[in-house]
Amino acid sequence: MLRAPLTRQSMCELAYVVTGLPLAAVAFCYAFGALMFGTALLITSLGLPILAAGLAGCRGLGHLERGRARVLLGLRVGEPEPVRTQRRSDSLMSWMGALLRSGVSWRHLLYALLLLPWAVFGGGIGVATWCAGWLMFTLPVWEWISPGEYVHLPPLQAGSDGLTSVSASQDGVVLEPGFTLTLVSALGLVIILLTPWLIRGLVQVDKLLVSGLLGPSRLAVRVSQLETDRGVVVDTAAADLRRIERNLHDGAQARLVSLAMELGLAKEKLLDDPEPDPQAVAAVIDGAHGEVKLVLQELRDLARGIHPAILTDRGLGPALSALAARCTVPVSVTVELGQRPVAAIEGIAYFTASELLQNISKHSGARRGSVEIWRSEQRLLIQVTDDGKGGARVEDGSGLAGLADRLQAVDGLLALRSPVGGPTTVTAELPWR
Repeated sequence: MLRAPLTRQSMCELAYVVTGLPLAAVAFCYAFGALMFGTALLITSLGLPILAAGLAGCRGLGHLERGRARVLLGLRVGEPEPVRTQRRSDSLMSWMGALLRSGVSWRHLLYALLLLPWAVFGGGIGVATWCAGWLMFTLPVWEWISPGEYVHLPPLQAGSDGLTSVSASQDGVVLEPGFTLTLVSALGLVIILLTPWLIRGLVQVDKLLVSGLLGPSRLAVRVSQLETDRGVVVDTAAADLRRIERNLHDGAQARLVSLAMELGLAKEKLLDDPEPDPQAVAAVIDGAHGEVKLVLQELRDLARGIHPAILTDRGLGPALSALAARCTVPVSVTVELGQRPVAAIEGIAYFTASELLQNISKHSGARRGSVEIWRSEQRLLIQVTDDGKGGARVEDGSGLAGLADRLQAVDGLLALRSPVGGPTTVTAELPWR
């Protein structure tokens, strides 16, 4: 509290307020002039170029204001969509049309018009309070430097009407000028200590204006998120295809080759030997039979990794119970769902729980775990808990980071709480539909 006026944040916020007023005046004059002249000259060929130039200048102002907010307020606002994305050609008329059609450009113009009245109001209050506080606080110094020349304070008296100037006809306790100076200085110190919080509150409105009018639109942000999510989905699908191909090549395909070779050996024994040894042939066929069973098991595991049949037939509860039964740690499963979610979300929930259970088996050192699934309004929540060693982190390149990216691609999120020593709780949230 006592150091608030001298902190870097308070000084930067004060600098933002002080520099905002001249910039606001220039921006208002430019934007208002361009709007008025451009509108008035729309009946001529000069109206649209003037409006377009005004909008372009306002976009340049927006770039400056975003930089000022980033440096002085620590507010990072993304760049809005550029004008060139709307161009159909490189001609001047196309550029003007793109500017005039751009909602971003008009939001920048609105910001330039609103900035001046707010800067006058907010900046005037902030700067005036700051100056008054320091002037009152340093009043004894000015009186000491030049007694009676700059400061003329009549004695005060404390009576039934509060603190008033001394009057011979009034009764009360007379306060000497020295005490009056001390009182004024103390009041100035209080104002100095409170001014940073006042300015901080005023600056919040500036933050709202900058982020609301100078940043990208919600639609543009959403499009950018969808583009990122699309990349994650494509990469995940490609990785899954590579995993399936690798499993088929290294597992089932290799075993089928071995099976073909063993059946070929059995065939040669039967055809080449007039009196084949039944035991030898039976041994070869028995080996082939074992390979067939191994191939079937691997294909079942592969199919379960793509989409388990029990999930399709019976839902999340039985599917997760079967999954927990194969976990190396005893896991309890609780599913409280009145109805089943859509198939896509159900599959994502299953594989999310599957990956988290694999982490428990491989890395946690836990003795037991639990899986809980429930619905909260239009969200599906999955919570996996274990009593292991803890210390898990969502870091780039880790399995949890990849899982978080995949959940984010479908408007989901992943929350992790894993103190060193445990327990670890991972909560995944998915849209219901």
